[in-house]
Amino acid sequence: MSRRVVWLQLLIGWLPVWALVMLLMIVAHPQIGMRNAAMGSLRMIVAAAALGLVVQRFVERRPWPGRVTPPFVAMHLVAATVYSVSWLVLSSAIVSVFEGALVLAVGPSMHATLVMGVWLYVMIAGVSYTTQTSERAVRAEANAARAQLAALRSQINPHFLFNALHTVVHLIPREPKQAALAAEQIATLLRTAIEEDRDVVSVAEELAFVEKYLEIERVRFGDRLRVRFDVSSEARSATLPSFAAQTLVENAVRHGAAPRVEPTDITIAASMSNGALTLAVRDSGAGATDAQVGNGSGTGLKRLRERLAVLYDGRARLDIASGSGGVTATLVIPQDAAD
Repeated sequence: MSRRVVWLQLLIGWLPVWALVMLLMIVAHPQIGMRNAAMGSLRMIVAAAALGLVVQRFVERRPWPGRVTPPFVAMHLVAATVYSVSWLVLSSAIVSVFEGALVLAVGPSMHATLVMGVWLYVMIAGVSYTTQTSERAVRAEANAARAQLAALRSQINPHFLFNALHTVVHLIPREPKQAALAAEQIATLLRTAIEEDRDVVSVAEELAFVEKYLEIERVRFGDRLRVRFDVSSEARSATLPSFAAQTLVENAVRHGAAPRVEPTDITIAASMSNGALTLAVRDSGAGATDAQVGNGSGTGLKRLRERLAVLYDGRARLDIASGSGGVTATLVIPQDAAD
């Protein structure tokens, strides 16, 4: 929140109090007139607001206890009395400076001013404690979201690595040299996956990881796997969840290319439109059933949907569509969130 907004909120919050003090002064001393009542009450409210900043600091250092105790109540009663007297003294000092003479600013009356001072302290302290509670709730929610994202990310990485190792296992009896090469490439990917602790990365970084993953799959599929990239320069600097594109490509390889003997084409396209990134992964495989499309087929896609929900609060989406030429997975990511 900008400093300008904070000051605007403070101004709006104190305006009703200023109006109340001015009204009380006019009722108690009708002879002073509207203008004098307005100026006198304004000086008193400026003093009250200045002392309110001290009250906020005081409250920050004394959090609301789990159970209200007599010492806690007594502490605030003393603090409220000190605030009320200090308000009277500071208001008198401000008025005296403007009047050029020593003036005791008692507002409507001495008794009413002291009582209002206690009331103002209760109001400021109450708002401060409410703000603290709200901030703690927001921090707790943010920490829970970060923990959930970390858990989801940790689930995606083993899922991907298990599938990559499965590829090596299939190669060992048929092509041991190729299996050794794939194992080395997996080690490189494993290092990247372990070191990557960001929730959001650039499209360029994500596609670099995808290309390394495809190198492993090409060892297994050879010419049967044909991949084409169609990524605009603007989209490369956009952001998306880490391992999001890799999850979609892995799904295309596993369900599109693996069951087929014929060559399978996979197209990875990314573009920007209306402030959102659209990334689509299309394969020319056998397609999927309506049930598979509806469920988003696969644990990886389920985890990706959960991450999208946490990161973008429902503003991002993942669509899976099956046609006569295979399956298309489309990811739409707004670029003004989860930065």
